[in-house]
Amino acid sequence: MKKYVLGVAVVLLASAFMLPPKKKIKIFLAGDSTISIKETKAHPETGWGMPFVYFWDSTVTVVNKARNGRSTKTFVTEGIWQSILSEMQEGDYVFIQFGHNDEVKEKVNSYTTPEQYSANLTRFIQEVRDRKGKPVLLTAVSRRKFEGGKQVETHHDYSILVRNVAKATAVSFIDLDVASQQLYQQVGEEPSRMLFLQLQPGEHPNYPDGKVDNTHFSELGARLVAQIVLKEIRTTLPELQERIVVPVKK
Repeated sequence: MKKYVLGVAVVLLASAFMLPPKKKIKIFLAGDSTISIKETKAHPETGWGMPFVYFWDSTVTVVNKARNGRSTKTFVTEGIWQSILSEMQEGDYVFIQFGHNDEVKEKVNSYTTPEQYSANLTRFIQEVRDRKGKPVLLTAVSRRKFEGGKQVETHHDYSILVRNVAKATAVSFIDLDVASQQLYQQVGEEPSRMLFLQLQPGEHPNYPDGKVDNTHFSELGARLVAQIVLKEIRTTLPELQERIVVPVKK
């Protein structure tokens, strides 16, 4: 009888110290073609949001809402932003990365002035917070551009705007522009072509005439950029650390 009572006491004591199960959350990705899910006909072009889904345990669902060619303006006018607000719940995260299409004046439909761009980002952050979500702001991932053997800035003005908004709103922030430039530089001018959609004529059936693209990623490039984001998350959002997949030791 004493052993039984002792056993029950041990079980009760252990139960008292057991951590409650982790609440399931969603991570929404809001952005452009550098993040988005690609159709089969675009392969091997890959958005960094595609490999990003494999970093998380079963308590996290990644919802990739990024779309090709979108800016902060068209993300709103087409209703994509509203779909995130409608689906998100308290405690969910929204990663926000725009700039590629906002900054190009020739793209009349998607271009936003610096003032509009800053206002849109600020709006996104506030609307996520109003729903008790957690916004994360990112500068646009850099294009590949080398001058004299050195990777140079390709989003200078609009990245400054993002940094200013991040500071003004005290939002969680990842400077993906700087981090991706460092990646390209580390890999090197010629080898870094492998990170992008660069193909010789006849190399891939989806691009019979070849392709030279310094904006959109190959599968390797997307994975390495996604790993940069994950590395920054470990520092910037340590509360997500326990939801990252832990490799099984063999």
